[in-house]
Amino acid sequence: MLTRDEWMSHDLVGLAGLVAEGQIAPRAVLETAIREIEAQNPRVNAVVVTAFEEALDALDARVEAGDTPRFLGMPYLIKDLHAPVRGLPLSNGSERFKGTVFDFDSTLVSRLRAAGFGLLGRSASPEFGLTLETDSAAWGTTRNPWDLERGAGGSSGGAGAAVASGMMPAAHATDSAGSIRIPAAFNGLVGFKPSRALNPFGPHRGDPNHGISHEHAVAVSLRDTAAILDVTAGPDTGAPYFTAKPSTPFEALIEQAPRRLRIGLVTTRLDGKPVDPVCAAAAEKTGRLLSGLGHEVEEALPDFDVQALTDAMIRVLLASLAGLFPGAGELGEEELAGLEPMTRAALRYSRQVSLCDHLQRTAVINREVRRLAAYFDRFDLMVTPATATPPLPHKSLPMTATDLDGFLDRLFELSPFTAPFNASGMPAIVLPVHQTPEGLPIASQLIGKMADDALVLKVARQIEVASPWRARPA
Repeated sequence: MLTRDEWMSHDLVGLAGLVAEGQIAPRAVLETAIREIEAQNPRVNAVVVTAFEEALDALDARVEAGDTPRFLGMPYLIKDLHAPVRGLPLSNGSERFKGTVFDFDSTLVSRLRAAGFGLLGRSASPEFGLTLETDSAAWGTTRNPWDLERGAGGSSGGAGAAVASGMMPAAHATDSAGSIRIPAAFNGLVGFKPSRALNPFGPHRGDPNHGISHEHAVAVSLRDTAAILDVTAGPDTGAPYFTAKPSTPFEALIEQAPRRLRIGLVTTRLDGKPVDPVCAAAAEKTGRLLSGLGHEVEEALPDFDVQALTDAMIRVLLASLAGLFPGAGELGEEELAGLEPMTRAALRYSRQVSLCDHLQRTAVINREVRRLAAYFDRFDLMVTPATATPPLPHKSLPMTATDLDGFLDRLFELSPFTAPFNASGMPAIVLPVHQTPEGLPIASQLIGKMADDALVLKVARQIEVASPWRARPA
């Protein structure tokens, strides 16, 4: 096994390189990750289901069979939300659904498995991913490794805390309103939400929440982000639509310098209202860095109704919860048993949405996304803060709340920058470019045109090289 210092000095691609060079056996890599999970998880509560022996046995069987893909033995966690893994319980962060087991892998998981990743368990999520902190009645509170009194973000906070605490260099994450990018920002990591349908949704989902929901990863480096995307990207059989992957691997593309770009800089909320100065400073710092790299940077707000888009998107998203309990009429206590108060409120709301209202909201999304997309007729990329605040204290947006409208207002007050790009399907990445005076990570966000993932990743790589960050606390 590797010492902790050795372990922390490598990203995922680096560890795979050590195995390829014969410096370490793949089993030793997986065993080191297991050791780190056992050492760090009591502090941060990031891993809620484990499958250590199953992963080791699967690895041994592949080695014995001579099946040695590039990422053999590389550790990985799958989020406890919307990602079936054959034989691994999936609760969606809910006490009600603990112990639910599927007999198949999602396409994305099957591709990770085929690439050699050792699936060591599940990372924590709040119930149904409904909040931006990872805290649940089912699994408790996930803590931020940079400051244990603060949350790890949500809803992929378990993944963020696992990677930031050094359990492994990267982990699976999902994003329906910022759930990859908020935890990445709060934990000092790279968090990339690819273009809609660049990664597969199936076979259990076709058009997840009208294309609002996405899957990828949080990671310590750009090359890990790109390498994992090379493994998972591409349509699966029967996909209703997809974004094509480039013929050249993303991992190679990120090392190609982009042309001189026109970049729009936003240092306020998208509606012009101010954010915490340290968050604005992260965007400003990124703008200066990109200007120094030769790009043309100009402060400019997009011209669209961000409140109308965000409200329509989140209510379309919440309406999808109605499918959890088929039928009509009010939900009774039997159906709502074991669910948290905010989940109950969201479910009740979902059952009341009329078809007319739902279709009108999809029309609002269409209208405002097209207005937002017009920004990219003028600019190649947009830079914004990642969040409106530094990492939040625990219980800043608890699932014990019962006022749905107030809960949603608070959610988008704290995180106004992510949801519009779930609605638009555009690629968006957060990068840990700044810190508070206390040393907490602060991120900026980089957004590109639909299907321009390669450009977003190239420029992110430029930023990483020009201004290296410390991805994990000491």
